[in-house]
Amino acid sequence: MSSFLKGLAIGFSIAAPVGPIGVLCIRRALADGRLAGFVSGLGAATADALYGLVAALGVTAVMNVLVEHRVWLQLGGGLFLLYLGLATLRTKPAAETRTTTAPNLQAAYFSILALTLANPMTILSFIGIFAGLGLGVSAGGAEPACRLVLGVFLGSAAWWLLLSTAAGWLGHHLRHGGLRALNIASGLIIAAFGGWQLAMLLRK
Repeated sequence: MSSFLKGLAIGFSIAAPVGPIGVLCIRRALADGRLAGFVSGLGAATADALYGLVAALGVTAVMNVLVEHRVWLQLGGGLFLLYLGLATLRTKPAAETRTTTAPNLQAAYFSILALTLANPMTILSFIGIFAGLGLGVSAGGAEPACRLVLGVFLGSAAWWLLLSTAAGWLGHHLRHGGLRALNIASGLIIAAFGGWQLAMLLRK
């Protein structure tokens, strides 16, 4: 079980830093409830598990394709963040419609999944961590590697459950004005992340 426990720790630690994905999940949990935030987080956890699987199995061809096309992935991710930021700024607070309009959980899941997969730094992080700790198929075989990846998914999912639960509780106590301020703040932050990601491309 040591590989599984290591995977739990890796998944939790990679998910914990709050970047654009974290801001999006917090905003959805605050505005639409903890379930919407958690399902969004599961999209990120799925992407973490997929990239962790590639790194653990040492699938060189997939790694090379991702690294080779990292500029286009970063461009797409940056533009998507800008779009989400502007859309969030224009979104009206959901306090008055929460009881009649259910959030689109499928869209919440797949949008975060796509956005996380569009970040090639995620797989490079896994490659570095697995290599540094001597993990993966080359170190112990396919079965421990799969337990490791399962641990990564559950560790990441555990973080998103904690974050969405806390944000959902806070959102339940926010008034209409607070939700409007939340939309403005989160929209600006998300758009800023997208602008920064595009700016990094211009410097290359």
